[in-house]
Amino acid sequence: MKKQILSLAVASALGSTIFSTGVAMAKEQEAITIYSSAQPGSISPDIYRPVPGQHRGRYNVPGYAMIKSTRQYNIARGVNQLEVSDVAALLDPTTVQFRSQDDKDARVLEQNYQFDLVSQQKLLQRYLGQVITVEQLIGDQIHKKTGELISADGGLVIKDSSGGIHSINNYHNISFPQLPGGLRTKPTLVWSLFSDSPGKQDIELSYQTAGMTWWSDYNVIFSEKGKNHCKLDLSGWVSIINQSGASFEQAKLKLIAGDVNRAQAAPSPHVMRKAMRAEAMMEDSAGFEEKSFFEYHLYTLGRPADLPNNSTKQLELFPAISDINCNKELVFDASSQFYGYGGLNTSQGYGRHSQDDVNVYLRFKNDKASGMGIPLPAGRIRVNQRDSDGSLEFIGEDIIDHTPKDEEVLIKMGNAFDIKGERKQTNYSVDTNNKKMSETFEITIKNHKEKDQEVVIRETLYRWSNWKIVNHSHSFTKQDSRHIHFKVKVPANGETKVQYQVKYSW
Repeated sequence: MKKQILSLAVASALGSTIFSTGVAMAKEQEAITIYSSAQPGSISPDIYRPVPGQHRGRYNVPGYAMIKSTRQYNIARGVNQLEVSDVAALLDPTTVQFRSQDDKDARVLEQNYQFDLVSQQKLLQRYLGQVITVEQLIGDQIHKKTGELISADGGLVIKDSSGGIHSINNYHNISFPQLPGGLRTKPTLVWSLFSDSPGKQDIELSYQTAGMTWWSDYNVIFSEKGKNHCKLDLSGWVSIINQSGASFEQAKLKLIAGDVNRAQAAPSPHVMRKAMRAEAMMEDSAGFEEKSFFEYHLYTLGRPADLPNNSTKQLELFPAISDINCNKELVFDASSQFYGYGGLNTSQGYGRHSQDDVNVYLRFKNDKASGMGIPLPAGRIRVNQRDSDGSLEFIGEDIIDHTPKDEEVLIKMGNAFDIKGERKQTNYSVDTNNKKMSETFEITIKNHKEKDQEVVIRETLYRWSNWKIVNHSHSFTKQDSRHIHFKVKVPANGETKVQYQVKYSW
């Protein structure tokens, strides 16, 4: 399966903006497009479910986000100093873009991304050679020592006003006179902005940040109601990881499913975008609405959602769909392992004999007739079945690709316990002078169930591209240039043998 890319768009109202000259008049919602570079179904639980005591810093979240916000400022004529502190900690400053909606000539003369965040160790390093106050808890009394900090390597070494040196290892509190310049409590963009049009301006800011991704999961309940009556109940969920260093409150979420190219070494992202406003009375329960968007599919959540930093959230992709018509298929495919030998193969022993399990698949069509017809983003699909006591039991899972409407979804469930297959070569000849070869196979399917079973035998014609079936015990269908299918019935507690002869020429 080729690498799939997904993306998510989010809109959110963030906190206040700090500035020196410009005055923020109003806070606007932010639009965020999250791109995922992960193979569908490959997200490790360790990314969003770290084991206590084993967290080794920020995980490499396979995705990034494009963030766009519009805020109104009171801009003075000439050069303005703007400080925007409500940005993601993993912001890429080289991607920052600025635009004034009210002054097309306004421009950023200089930009600084200041991310030297305050910490106790950084404060101690900045205050070397300066006076601080250290508090120690001795018994039930707090003792204070004030002096020049001359070392912060390991413990603290302080020189008091009389020249005495004190080494302090166990301290209760440290008091600093003020926050040193250059240290920030939040990552901050600092702009030197020039404008020749004083007054209120709507300023657009956009940038990329790492630490965000999304993926989809599907849950299926399988049931067999009567003979050959296969039914599925399907629900879809979207999971979002936010480890960007910023929290988003009352977020508007947008998703695009599709393979969006990105011109860099990292895997290509998927953009998921579309803005929809739900009516006020429906906002609490409105789900995603889907539509085509460029060559992708866009899903918009009709209600706001919170995305706290360092969190994982699950959202319903669409309401559960019941009684989807499906087919359970048994497939014996013992010859595909020999495909891809490369070139003409005249070795008699190649693929002479093989035994293999019979694979079990569930197939349904993603169309309105089946109660579906919804473009499905790629993701993991898990299947359960109810036992006679009503409990749900897990019976298999698979990864599905992006699936448009009116296409089939095929789920590989596992291997049949009571049905086995064997494939063996019964005749072989080769005439290299006349450039021809003949081979005969016998395939045996054994059914240990109490009911008849239908099995598809998938055969790969792997020796050469020019072939012809000259004899066969059962009818077959040609699937493509290298594959044929035999669909056979295998009696209860019995077996079925299929023979065919293929001739190759070159």
